[in-house]
Amino acid sequence: MKKVSLVILAILVFSSCNSGPKFNVKGSVSGAAGKTLYFEASGLEGIVTLDSLKLKKDGAFSFRGLRPESPEFYRLRIGEKVINLSIDSIETVSIAAPYATFSTSYSIKGSDNCAKIKELTLKQNKLQADVDVLTKSARAGIVTNDVFEDSLAVLLKRYKDDVKINYIFAAPNTAAAYFALFQKLNNYLIFDPLNNKEDIKCFAAVATSLSNSYPHADRSENLYNIVIKGMKNTRTPRQTTLEIPQDKISETGIIDIALRDLKGNVRKISDLKGKVVLLDFTIYQSAVSASHDFTLRDLYKKYASQGLEIYQVSLDADEHFWKTSVDNLPWICVRDANGIYSTIAKMYNVKQVPSYFLINRKNELSARGEDLKDMDTAVKALL
Repeated sequence: MKKVSLVILAILVFSSCNSGPKFNVKGSVSGAAGKTLYFEASGLEGIVTLDSLKLKKDGAFSFRGLRPESPEFYRLRIGEKVINLSIDSIETVSIAAPYATFSTSYSIKGSDNCAKIKELTLKQNKLQADVDVLTKSARAGIVTNDVFEDSLAVLLKRYKDDVKINYIFAAPNTAAAYFALFQKLNNYLIFDPLNNKEDIKCFAAVATSLSNSYPHADRSENLYNIVIKGMKNTRTPRQTTLEIPQDKISETGIIDIALRDLKGNVRKISDLKGKVVLLDFTIYQSAVSASHDFTLRDLYKKYASQGLEIYQVSLDADEHFWKTSVDNLPWICVRDANGIYSTIAKMYNVKQVPSYFLINRKNELSARGEDLKDMDTAVKALL
């Protein structure tokens, strides 16, 4: 059904180009003679090709389309190189780009939104490059895991603060603000609309503005639904006095955890007595998750044969996303369906994720992550 609807969309857009007000995307790509340039729509259901042409020596191109009823997203693509665009009127957008650095070195005229989208793309590219360098340094042992985690958090916070202030809250009624919400780091959303209260506020600001201007647009409805789901997931429960049940405390005094893994088996921390356990609370849908798991993979690969086990607790709101994310992880992966309001996380005084703890072979809590200067050294000392 999805493929059919995409094909229908392409047919409608193509056939409608003969009537009604139109927009125009034109320009040139230098050094791309003989290459095929595609003009594509970026819809809620995916990418669909609207038109294409083989570039001549001068690299000139021109694509036309029916003006959308509400702001929509399009892109120019050569191979894997992409320029993202937004169209919301009968504007003419002019682009000049070199083939070698097509996605980053292009100039654009005729659309403030498209100019802002370029700025956001360059910022996201820099963030990804900085994170890649940091990850490489951590894996090479140049920086410790703890420095890596702290530095990663600083990079992400700096980026989000910049984008929130200057692109989302500054102009929530623009296509650029919408585009910012769905940028990714390590292929995960930078702004998490399901698990992070502050990020949900960003989605809500854009959803409200978009709904006011375009109440019947599919994107307005979709964004509204995302916000509602996020608000339900993160709704603060009625405050109650937290009492730790005695059956949750093992003979060694550690707070036990009993959650189901991907196969439905109940896995307990207390059953791991005799191993050194790294207890990790995380949200896989977080932008830092992939980089964090890189460090865990290195530790596990290095010390699993010596008695290290990782017990990773997911606080993700989306169960399907969790199952997909942990399918190939080699350690124990469980999920608490209470998400960020997990009683277990509260008992361990988890205030942010990722957050981890070291448990020695006697099943005793040895250290919290924020108290460790070097996780590798701390793990090795317990083995």
